[in-house]
Amino acid sequence: MSDRHPNVKNVAEVPWVDRGNGKKFGARSKFLGRAAGGARLGCSWFELPPGTRSFPFHYHLANEEAIYILEGQATLRVGSREVAVGAGDYLAFPVGPEHAHQLINSGAGPLRYLCMSTMQEPEVAVYPDSKKVGVWGARNSSQDGGPLRQLHRLGETLQYFEGEDD
Repeated sequence: MSDRHPNVKNVAEVPWVDRGNGKKFGARSKFLGRAAGGARLGCSWFELPPGTRSFPFHYHLANEEAIYILEGQATLRVGSREVAVGAGDYLAFPVGPEHAHQLINSGAGPLRYLCMSTMQEPEVAVYPDSKKVGVWGARNSSQDGGPLRQLHRLGETLQYFEGEDD
């Protein structure tokens, strides 16, 4: 039977997306939720080489995340703690600074996991280590018609009417 429903995707049908910077961050992912037509619930397959991180240490103000580890060993930074996690572990990250998180592959082989999240917009993410804040908005919400994606240093504040005509 070859007539598959568009909301059914096999992981092999979804292309890899490189999400690393070639140094400290080395993840690649497959956007399974989007490929299967998901709109309000995201799910991505991640693969992370030994010694690398998936994302900078961060927390969300709108979206809750969860990770299910399929294969490998990792160190989870969560809040002010570091916790050893591995295959079969399920990790939940509600919104807020007490749930800031980062996954680091501490094993000898690849770390493979599923990351699920709510997909609410606008989203704000805070990066405590680098003192940044990111703002993400819906498609066609920026001046050029594309999605709004902005990163700023924490502590740099503009006045509300700055840059507005008199």
